Amino acid sequence: MLDIADELARWAEQGRDFAVATVVSVTGSAPRPPGAALAVDRDGTAVGSVSGGCVEGAVYELCRQAVEDGRTVVERFAPSDEDAFAAGLTCGGTIDVLVTPVRGGVYRAALAQAAAGRAAALVRVVDGPPETRGRPLLVRPDGTYEGGLGGRPELDRTAAAEARALLDAGRTGTVTVGAEGARCGRPVTLLVESSVPPPRMIVFGAVDFASALVRVGGFLGYRVTVCDARPVFATASRFPGADEVVVAWPHAYLDATEVDPRTVLCVLTHDPRFDVPLLRRALRLPVAYVGAMGSRRTHEDRVRRLREAGLTDRELDRLHSPIGLDLGARTPEETAVSIAAEIVAVLRGGGGAPLTGARTPIHHDGDTAHGADAGRPGAGRDEDPARDGSAARDGSAARDGSAARDGSAARGADPARDGAVV
Repeated sequence: MLDIADELARWAEQGRDFAVATVVSVTGSAPRPPGAALAVDRDGTAVGSVSGGCVEGAVYELCRQAVEDGRTVVERFAPSDEDAFAAGLTCGGTIDVLVTPVRGGVYRAALAQAAAGRAAALVRVVDGPPETRGRPLLVRPDGTYEGGLGGRPELDRTAAAEARALLDAGRTGTVTVGAEGARCGRPVTLLVESSVPPPRMIVFGAVDFASALVRVGGFLGYRVTVCDARPVFATASRFPGADEVVVAWPHAYLDATEVDPRTVLCVLTHDPRFDVPLLRRALRLPVAYVGAMGSRRTHEDRVRRLREAGLTDRELDRLHSPIGLDLGARTPEETAVSIAAEIVAVLRGGGGAPLTGARTPIHHDGDTAHGADAGRPGAGRDEDPARDGSAARDGSAARDGSAARDGSAARGADPARDGAVV
């Protein structure tokens, strides 16, 4: 339910009665992951989705019923082959859905935390003693918690510890503990929903391709920063979709800013004075993705320089260059789609090949871009057939759109060294 916290926090502030259906687990092919939610208020207004349409009607009615009777239920939806009108998943998967009336201050606090962009985990019992179902436990990053699951205090302490581990990793999922808080004893299954601040996308190079990539990055849910050493180009008016625009030497900014295993770095500067010192640092950081724009000749020269700077083959293997999948992209917008497609493929473990005629799974089991291990270096790399393919089919994604078209990225500009934020 934390994935729709913005809207639900407003509902809670308005004192509206509502219930939330949350995907607990997914088996096989299903359109929405654990944590996806559908909420319905007493007036019948709905927000969110648990299945992309397959079982929304049935889940909607379950939410309406929960608002009326205050009961928490778990419902399983499996493939519906015999009756085309039965509530079932036509995609062939199975999902378990937890339906809970949302009442009380703990729910309100959890929704407020998530809506404000602060990290929080919400724990609820999926399978356990009847008195524990629907009782929320809010867990903060420092391990403190609020509320209770209705069982023994040891259960709350154990649940908080498990939730904190998932929260640290940015993951949503189920864990099983004992009813007394130990690993043994009667099993209790908990749903832990993690809400973490959006991951970062840092775009180096205030070029026309960056403007398009900023818009796509925002669409994908990233907090986007544009960094360039040239103050004449790095302006908020040129990048209205960016969350921040920084005037600084790229490598100096990367040294000073915070990154994590979900961070995506896109190097569009196309100038060795910027690229090499920046990439020498970037490829040694625990980030999700590092990509660099340029022709194949530029790539070869860049790799040579990076080797001379001391990078190992393993470190260089993390570099996606020329950046993007081979979509035949030409325009900045098309190139941005190409770059975004490669980022999604790497983080999700996809291969980048057409689905038409393929026998591979449509939905991968890998972690999401906003999840924990999605940020592990090299995730999905073995399945990226387009690693050596640039955004443009002629192998030069940036041939006609480098950081400076005349080959001088900073000519005529006095780069700011103080990292001023525009």
